[in-house]
Amino acid sequence: MLEGNAERSVEATLGHLRVMDGPAPAQTAAPLTLEDLYRQHRMRLVRLAILLVDEPATAEDVVQEAFTGLHRNWSRLRDAAAAVGYLRTAVVNGSRSVLRRRKTAREYVPPHAVNARSAESLAMLSSEHQAVVSALSKLPPRQREVLVLRYYGGLSEAEISEAAGISKGTVKSTASRALEALQKAMQAPQ
Repeated sequence: MLEGNAERSVEATLGHLRVMDGPAPAQTAAPLTLEDLYRQHRMRLVRLAILLVDEPATAEDVVQEAFTGLHRNWSRLRDAAAAVGYLRTAVVNGSRSVLRRRKTAREYVPPHAVNARSAESLAMLSSEHQAVVSALSKLPPRQREVLVLRYYGGLSEAEISEAAGISKGTVKSTASRALEALQKAMQAPQ
């Protein structure tokens, strides 16, 4: 019983929208151009897409893609009357793709939480920690990379070697030189 009520409600609502759209354009004997199809069917297709994707801007994009696809394949179209069916199918398929992408985006969970330091968090560090961060920024890129991977990333020498593409010996010597340079930079008057 409830299913019948829902069906009647949907039929009444969509039927009302169809009536508001006006009658479908009649097929003429003259072959339609792509421009004619666009002028006569675009808004009806946009409304179809809106009902499927719930966003006017996205619906416009879906319809535009359908017309673009028809334009690309216009020379291969055997029957101009089939163009409206092609467009309708393209709009439905485009809407499905949009809905699939939305679902995928909603379900995506990043592999790790991004926790970049903000300017405010750096300002809240003690003066000693601020000096370290400032001195780190003055180190050559490889030295900074090795220290960050070791002390922030918590990686072993072997893991740093693999991540940075350098040998373990280079990791050790670079870390040693970086720590010396860091200590000198922190002792230097600012």
